Amino acid sequence: MASLKEKIKAKLGRKKPATPPLGEASSTSVTPHASVVLNPATSPPSLPERLWNQAYDQANAFDPNTVAAYETILSARLIRKDADPADSLQTADLALQRNEIEQDPEKRQAQMRRLVQDGLHRTEKDAKMKQGMEDGIQAAMAVKEVVDSAVQASPQAALAWVGVCFALEILMNPLTQASSNRQGITYVVSRMDWYWNMSSLLLDKNTTEAHSQGLRGELEKNIIQLYAKLLLYQMKSVCYYHRRRLSVLARDLVKLENWDGELSDIQAAEAAVQQDSEQYNTMSIRNRLGAIAETADSQNAKLDSISSAIQNQTRRQERIHETEADNKCLIDLCSTNPRDDKKRIEETKGGLLKDSYRWVLENSDFQQWRNDPQSRLLWVKADPGKGKTMLLCGIIDELQKSMGATGLLSHFFCQAADPRINSATAVLRGLVYLLIEQQPLLILHVRKKYDHTGKALFEDANAWVALAEIFTHMLHDPNLNSTYLIIDALDECVADLPRLLKFIAEQSSMLSRVKWIVSSRNWQEIEEHLEGAGHKAKLSLELNAASVSTAVGIFIKHKVLQLAERKKYNERTRTAVLDYLSSNANDTFLWVALVCQNLEKISRLDTVARLNEFPPGLDPIYVRMMQQISNSYNANRCKQILGLIAIVYRPITLQELTSLVETLDDIADNPESIREIIGLCGSFLFLRENTVYLVHQSAKDFLLSKAFSKIFPSGIEEAHYVIFSRSLQVMSRTLQRDMYGLEALRHPIEDVQQPDPDPFAASRYSSIYWVDHLYASNLASSASYNNALHNGGIVDVFLQKKFLYWLEALSLCKSVPKGVVSVEKLWLLIQRRGDASAFTELVKDAHRFIMYHKGAIEHSALQAYVSALLFSPLKSSIRRHFQHEEPDWLTIKPAMGDGWSACLQTLEGHSHSVNSVAFSHDSMRLASASYV
Repeated sequence: MASLKEKIKAKLGRKKPATPPLGEASSTSVTPHASVVLNPATSPPSLPERLWNQAYDQANAFDPNTVAAYETILSARLIRKDADPADSLQTADLALQRNEIEQDPEKRQAQMRRLVQDGLHRTEKDAKMKQGMEDGIQAAMAVKEVVDSAVQASPQAALAWVGVCFALEILMNPLTQASSNRQGITYVVSRMDWYWNMSSLLLDKNTTEAHSQGLRGELEKNIIQLYAKLLLYQMKSVCYYHRRRLSVLARDLVKLENWDGELSDIQAAEAAVQQDSEQYNTMSIRNRLGAIAETADSQNAKLDSISSAIQNQTRRQERIHETEADNKCLIDLCSTNPRDDKKRIEETKGGLLKDSYRWVLENSDFQQWRNDPQSRLLWVKADPGKGKTMLLCGIIDELQKSMGATGLLSHFFCQAADPRINSATAVLRGLVYLLIEQQPLLILHVRKKYDHTGKALFEDANAWVALAEIFTHMLHDPNLNSTYLIIDALDECVADLPRLLKFIAEQSSMLSRVKWIVSSRNWQEIEEHLEGAGHKAKLSLELNAASVSTAVGIFIKHKVLQLAERKKYNERTRTAVLDYLSSNANDTFLWVALVCQNLEKISRLDTVARLNEFPPGLDPIYVRMMQQISNSYNANRCKQILGLIAIVYRPITLQELTSLVETLDDIADNPESIREIIGLCGSFLFLRENTVYLVHQSAKDFLLSKAFSKIFPSGIEEAHYVIFSRSLQVMSRTLQRDMYGLEALRHPIEDVQQPDPDPFAASRYSSIYWVDHLYASNLASSASYNNALHNGGIVDVFLQKKFLYWLEALSLCKSVPKGVVSVEKLWLLIQRRGDASAFTELVKDAHRFIMYHKGAIEHSALQAYVSALLFSPLKSSIRRHFQHEEPDWLTIKPAMGDGWSACLQTLEGHSHSVNSVAFSHDSMRLASASYV
């Protein structure tokens, strides 16, 4: 059976017989390279050439495996000599490379000369790319000149200088090499001129006395041994540098860690040569060698500076790259900036009044939570409109003022009407985002997962699981400082609230340095979940009625003062308003705010007489407002608007509202009239920056319960169907190819600038949510089904004519993943019906189309018309309907099959080949792994 050594040689493609194992170094026990046989027509080799050739053979005798690996690398470089210096061995598969180095000395010399010239070219090109390292580059170029001159003067010298050229390449890329190895390379390279001249000076026969012939032989032997050690050191360094691209067997040869010992052997060999030369050579020769050595020492210092300079430069580049990667991670993490949400809420509610929340700072429950290390969770609870949100805004401001410079505070405000901020996942995203903003190193916990999955980490079905794990690691980070976490309106977290409550209860029981405040309505569900939290405190606003009443009184005085100044109230009117509000507020901030909002619209002459129109309590005031709306000239418009705002999946803009409400069609080009109508719904809605919001969650609760029959006369499912139908109309009217005039097919979506005016403004909401409204309509009537999900129906027509334009629109609003979910929902609706029709096949094809091409379209919107079409099956329904959109400049198109492949989806994230895959025991999860 072949020995391991012979297997290695066979793998590396050596062209020589087997040699003894490493360590059997006598010249009689090895088969060296072919002896130097001189061609009679050629001149005899010079003394240095002869010595270096003998040293090369001796190195091969000592360590044939390293020489074999080294020559394999040289062979790859010879074959790829014209390749780019940065890439030539990056892609070369050295494991499959045969050894092409000739054994005939003359042919080998020719190969070595080519390698030297190639190496010098690389050094020069590499030097031009390195900036800010003048001394080190000058030293490298000085060595290059020495090599160039030596090889020009004696072409046979190439054998000695090839390793130097490779060593210079290593020095130019120091981060791949061990520090001790870099130091050794620097030492050897800087002294190479000294080594080369040594043999000619020390062994000059013209200066040799007859009686010194014995000394000369001993000195020559020591010089050859020194040269052999130098060559082996260079060879091992080169192999180590390319170790990742060698075969597995050869890679084991270069797992060296004793670089210091190798360098010490070289220096010991130098000392032996110098000791012999003291007895053998003249003072003049020794002085000349000394001068060369001094130059070598200077070059050594300068070459050494290359490593540190390039390392510093590389670290700076890495920091820049890491900063860019961190910023991208933060951008993807941030679905909303909680600081902006806080500011918006405060502005919406008329500003934060310090005197209205000051009382809580002295409250015993709050004081216990703040001062007791064991009290880690404070639950602020109250009925709607009692001022919980503004109370927490005030607490946030006070904690930020009082906590130390190293303390952290993160907060989140839930709002049920806004999908950006109404889920448990959104809460964690917001809290994590603010913590990282204050302590940037915490982003490492996010990057560990984000770098493998990208933005999907925060948005896919497993987002909660991943974020909960990330957040837990952040909270347990030993470098995390004292931290406050504040979550407002848990009752408005409509998705995964139980998960969030369980998480809060668990985490608040673990760490004394992390303190939580949460607020909500008096819900039994929330109380039951939070019971599991240890060391918690409750702050019930109903149980602190006196303090809340005082705060509401302060708020009333503030609002009345504003009204009096704005409406020019006299003292009698001002006093009447103040007394009425104080007597009927029932400690409810929202009621006061709604009444004052209505008083803004009433003439000051009628104010006192009409105060009784505002009954105490939120529901009564909502009932009154609905009565007013029902009796108004614009009752139908207002009710349609209220019905739409109550069921849309996010706050909508004026343009989106106009496109979805049929009764606004006749005033669609008059935004001021639309604003006026929204003003008529004032106790329910408010307008901020052209976006329509519900004034409070209690308003939505009222509309969906006590006002249900008024705003949904045909039922809520019919209202959803109307929104769906109007959405298809506005999309069919506005969606077209290249709406933003991008022109460039590869235009990255991150670089897209929204034009003004935005041609997509009216259909943005519809593009994202039209299928959700269709799904919610349940298609209760057969007429609706026949009109929507049927051959020739409105969905069929839309997909045939607008599907690609819709995908472009989704990309422009960065909602391609939502589009994938929408098509899946549409496919589910079709499957429920069990119909086999052309429309069914179209939806199935649309589903495969978006699943297959979502990555390209998500990155560049216009790829919907190029790569997506060209790389779809020839019989794809979508490709057939949009064949006219295929690029006409492409004459040769890729050959595609007739149907879609069996692959439904490719799981991305690995940068190398996947080597293992496993399903969880319940077959719900799939794990895969790859070597980095």
